[in-house]
Amino acid sequence: MDGPTVISRLRAAGCVFAEDEAALLVEAATTADELESLVARRVAGLPLEHLLGWAEFHGLRIAVRPGVFVPRQRTGFLVDVAVSLAPPDPVVLDLCCGSGALGAAFAAAIPPRELHAADVEPAAVACARLNLPLVHQGDLYDALPASLRGRVDVLLANVPYVPSDAVATMPPEARLYEPMVALDGGADGLDLARRVAAGAPQWLAPGGTVLVESSERQAPVLAGIFAAAGLKPDVHESADLGATVVTGTAQS
Repeated sequence: MDGPTVISRLRAAGCVFAEDEAALLVEAATTADELESLVARRVAGLPLEHLLGWAEFHGLRIAVRPGVFVPRQRTGFLVDVAVSLAPPDPVVLDLCCGSGALGAAFAAAIPPRELHAADVEPAAVACARLNLPLVHQGDLYDALPASLRGRVDVLLANVPYVPSDAVATMPPEARLYEPMVALDGGADGLDLARRVAAGAPQWLAPGGTVLVESSERQAPVLAGIFAAAGLKPDVHESADLGATVVTGTAQS
């Protein structure tokens, strides 16, 4: 099967970037049979990143495995904001880390003194350990060593923020192949963000910052949640990426 045939099949299946995807699949396949299998699974709806075994994120190739959330390009804005706010030699925590993409991208920009990551999903933890050296398993802060308490300068938290009743409207490759715990944010999409905000003051260093992605509509509510937790809130937006990040900074 040649490249034009792959492009034609992908385009017929509704792949918007059929040419780019075809080139990646052709590159990944070592035999004609393997290429046929990759194309057939992509046409059936499997995420391209799960087929390739990696996702491009913030200029890096991040290992991604089936059943693990695929990092979104817009979330690179969260990394950019974190880098702009970070002190030198920071202690960094990638919470709800999924593949560990945020922690890896941050570390590529600013080498941290310590970099910890955590996720509740065993598949995510196993995947993140391909990208990061120190990954803990457990429910939010329960996963962390006590020695980290009060020392985190940068807390990256890519929590789910899709309201429960909107999950069904997500693209099939997300809702069928990514873990629901990484997509469903509860009734208003902010259940996990509330828990992150409530615990953050205990784990942040003086002047440390927690960063959470949200929708533009949710941002004022999330800023209020941070303020109620005793953190100084701020809202950052990228029109180019269609991304919104809310930060909460601990008192110095």
